[in-house]
Amino acid sequence: MDADLILFSGNSNRPLANGICEWLDMPLGQATVSHFADGETRVELLNNVRGRDVFILQPISRPVNHHLMEALLMADACRRSSAARVTLVAPYFGYARQERKSAPRTPISAKLVADLIETAGFNRMLTMELHTAAIQGFFNIPVDHLYAKPIFSSYFKASDDMLVVSPDAGGVERARAMAKHFNCGLAIVDKRRDKPNDSAVMNIIGDVKGKQCLMVDDIVDTAGSMTKAADALLAAGALSVRAAVSHAVLSSPAIENLNRSNLKELVVTDSIQLQPDAKGCKTITQLSIAELLGKA
Repeated sequence: MDADLILFSGNSNRPLANGICEWLDMPLGQATVSHFADGETRVELLNNVRGRDVFILQPISRPVNHHLMEALLMADACRRSSAARVTLVAPYFGYARQERKSAPRTPISAKLVADLIETAGFNRMLTMELHTAAIQGFFNIPVDHLYAKPIFSSYFKASDDMLVVSPDAGGVERARAMAKHFNCGLAIVDKRRDKPNDSAVMNIIGDVKGKQCLMVDDIVDTAGSMTKAADALLAAGALSVRAAVSHAVLSSPAIENLNRSNLKELVVTDSIQLQPDAKGCKTITQLSIAELLGKA
C-alpha cells in the first residue's frame, strides 16, 4: 500500500482493524489509547502523520461515550500533527437510533454526534448500514455509506421457499433490497413499540406459511423484538426463521433471549466486537467486513 496511507484503531474493535490491515497488506498504525486514573482518555500517536491520509477505525459501540471520546481525541491529535486528511471509519454509528424528535423535549442525538465529529477535525466518515440513511444529511463532510447486503447475500443461498421478512415497517426498504437480490417474496411484521427495548408483535403482513423466513435488520439490541417476531412467524406457519443483522449490539438480556428462542440462526457482521458470552452462543454466526472496508 501507499506509504501515505495509515490506519489507526481505538479500543472499540481492534480485531477488525487487524483484519483490514491484513487484507490491505499493511501494518496497523501504532498509538497509545488508554486512560488516566480518573477515567479521562489519553491518546498519543506513535507514527508520524504529517501530510498523510489517516484513517481511524472506531465503531461507536459499548461503552458508547468512551469509544466516541477516543475517536474525537484521536482526530484532534491527527489534526494537530498536520495530517493531510482524517477519515473516521465507524461501521457502527452509535446514537443513530435517536435521529429525530420522537417526543417533546428530547434531543436529536445523532445530529449532535455528527457536529462533534466535524468539530474534532474529521474530514470524512466511512460507515455501514446507518439506522436511517438520512443521517448522512446531518454532516457537512462527505459520508461514505456502505451496505451489508454483499456480505449476507454471499452467505445465504436462495431457495424456492425462501421469504425475506422485515421485522418492522421502518426496515422495509432494507428487506426489499435483499428480497430483490434473492428474487423472492417479502413479508412485514407489524410491531408496536411502547418504549425503547420493549415491543409486542401485533400482526404479520404477507403469507409466510410453508416458507423459510429470513429476517433482515440493521441492529439487534436485546433481541426481544426479534425472538417475538420469530415466534409469530412460526405460529403463522413458517418452516424456519433465520436473521441477518448488520450490527450485533446484544445488550443484556440478548443472549438469554437468543438461547431460549426459536430462531434457527442469527448471522451478524463484525462491525461490533462480540462479547465472550455472545461468542459462546451457538445461535450466532459472525461474518467479517474487513474486505468490504478495505476496498472502501
